[in-house]
Amino acid sequence: MFKKKSRKIYSLIFVLPTLAAFIIGFVYPFFNGIYLSFCNFRITSNAKFVGFDNYIKAFQDEGFIRSFWFTALFVVVSVVLINLIAFFVAYVLTIGIRGSNIFRTVFFMPNLIGGIILGYIWQLIFNGILHNYGTNINLNATYGFWGLIILMCWQQAGYMMIIYIAGFQSVPSDLYEAARIDGAGKKQLLTNVTLPMMMPSITICTFLTLTNSFKLFDQNLALTGGQPGVITDSGTIIYQTEMMALNIYNTFYANQNSRGVGQAEGVIFFILVVIIALVQLYFTRRKEVQQ
Repeated sequence: MFKKKSRKIYSLIFVLPTLAAFIIGFVYPFFNGIYLSFCNFRITSNAKFVGFDNYIKAFQDEGFIRSFWFTALFVVVSVVLINLIAFFVAYVLTIGIRGSNIFRTVFFMPNLIGGIILGYIWQLIFNGILHNYGTNINLNATYGFWGLIILMCWQQAGYMMIIYIAGFQSVPSDLYEAARIDGAGKKQLLTNVTLPMMMPSITICTFLTLTNSFKLFDQNLALTGGQPGVITDSGTIIYQTEMMALNIYNTFYANQNSRGVGQAEGVIFFILVVIIALVQLYFTRRKEVQQ
């Protein structure tokens, strides 16, 4: 009994510092941020409760709504392309080609580069190419959109490739042998054996690419900064390649009087990402094969 009690005491001693850091660094700021979304403030100590006014202003903000639709389109395209590229590369690197380990390292390396640095590197590359056509990536929203897509695919595909490789390697070889005996070809092996058995990997990769695409900030800031900007009939400037995270950042810091609105937009953004991610997990997990 004495040993059990001493173990509990020692376990609490080791857990408490981490738990305290978690509460101070995450739990308290999270709930305080929700409270501040209902307040008008310049500094948090002088917050004045205003109810749902900030949320009403957030939904009336043309720039916020525009950034939502831009982000939604970006997420759909990037999730599909990243997973297709990663799956194809993983498939090629698991069929026994020479130098597969070197290729895995090369494809994974872009994921190690910081987002800000990556954004500026690709900005130089794109502008160097577009300079020959008398433009640059900040002057055309279409170039900005596809520039972000290329950057995201280049950075994330290698990481997802590693997960897909693990998925390929986890498929029992007995299933392939049984399917071949039954006369299954390569296409049937892929659709009827490989894909069903790899649904856990597909679930993880889809979740990661979905949430990472929604939360994209530093690459957007460095590559386009939301440019180009368009003046609307109401006189406000809407940035055509501004994603939601960057829009919330600009709303919060551009004007001290709009910090409550920026906080409300952050809460809306959080709820939106959580709902979409949970829906995605629900539908993809239903297709997983129970082993």
